Parts: sequence; C-alpha cells; structure tokens
Amino acid sequence: MAIKINTTPVRITVVLSGEIDHHNAAALRLEADEAIQSSLAPNVRLDFGDVTFMDSSGIGFVLGRYRIAESYGGNVEVVNLSDRLYSMMKLAGLDKLVTLKNKKEVK
Repeated sequence: MAIKINTTPVRITVVLSGEIDHHNAAALRLEADEAIQSSLAPNVRLDFGDVTFMDSSGIGFVLGRYRIAESYGGNVEVVNLSDRLYSMMKLAGLDKLVTLKNKKEVK
C-alpha cells in the first residue's frame, strides 16, 4: 500500500494504491489522519484509482475519514472506484454518507 497526499485550501486528496487490508489499515489511517488534521481543508477526496484489493478495512477507512471531515464541516468524495469496489461501497451503504464515483464518472 502506498499513499500520496495533495492539499489545496479547500480539499485534501489522498491517493491510494495497492491493497487495503487489515495488515496495513492502521498505518494507512494514521498517515491519512495526520495529513487531514494538519491541513485546513475541510473536504476530503479519496482516490482509489490504483487500489488492487480491498477488504472490509477499506470500508472502515472511508467511514473514519468521513467522521473527521464531518467534524470539520466538510465532506468526503471517493473517486476512481473500480466497478467491484463501487459495488462493495454501495452495498455497505457508504453512498448515503459520501459521494462515490466510479472510474467512468471522474473527469
């Protein structure tokens, strides 16, 4: 798992690649949370374009970042989802809390 952070005044983008599973979820959360909390940007974009595998830890990762963004009055957008990951997140009900966009919807 690799993570890259890009920050603007209104949004922090967390670009993820590789696998998101219970083995690396804690380190991933820590790095993302430090970046989110140290920035002044209220909105969070999670880019899953290069994620090759995700278990339920990925759902928890999105929910945790949602809670942080919500506490700052912001929102979360999850983008570049493969069809499989998009379906997983919709089945988990994340579309009721965050904006989900599959790879076809992102321009």
